[in-house]
Amino acid sequence: MSLTPEEVRAPARDAVVFRSSRARTFVVVFAVLMAAYLVVSPIVDWVTGSTGDPWWAIVLQGALVGAGFAGAYALSARAALTTWVRVSSAGLELASQESDPILLDWGDIVAVVFRRDGLRTVLEVLPAGMDSVHPVQGGATGGPALADTPRGPVFTADLTQIWPSPRALRREIARRTRGEKRV
Repeated sequence: MSLTPEEVRAPARDAVVFRSSRARTFVVVFAVLMAAYLVVSPIVDWVTGSTGDPWWAIVLQGALVGAGFAGAYALSARAALTTWVRVSSAGLELASQESDPILLDWGDIVAVVFRRDGLRTVLEVLPAGMDSVHPVQGGATGGPALADTPRGPVFTADLTQIWPSPRALRREIARRTRGEKRV
């Protein structure tokens, strides 16, 4: 099991934590399903002939279906995989999908890239070298997932469920690396 940010001493007083949130996942999935249901219901009603249901019955059906599926997804194994990123003046700490956390000093980071992969937002952190990666605490799980890119191996993290948001994380990293071409 991965360590939580509270179990790991922050490397600096100005640390800001971004973490995955089941509640945010529930809200996002529920909103998407409700919107889809409310858009599709009138079309299905028109194609099949009006059922005569009042508007509130359609909204109630959508809410029940949306809450059921969003709740199931929020409690699923995929949503249970915790990811957290802590940004401070000391550097960037990363623990993704139940990995052991690592710390990279800002000087040891070549690039931080945010990219879209379908509906997911993915963080890629390119270290200057694998010897510059500091495990925060010893563990059996190992560090975050590595992906091979033309620039070298990068640490990856799925930020789709991160809170406050991937955009807020991008702004915080940009603030910490101001004047440097890393983000």
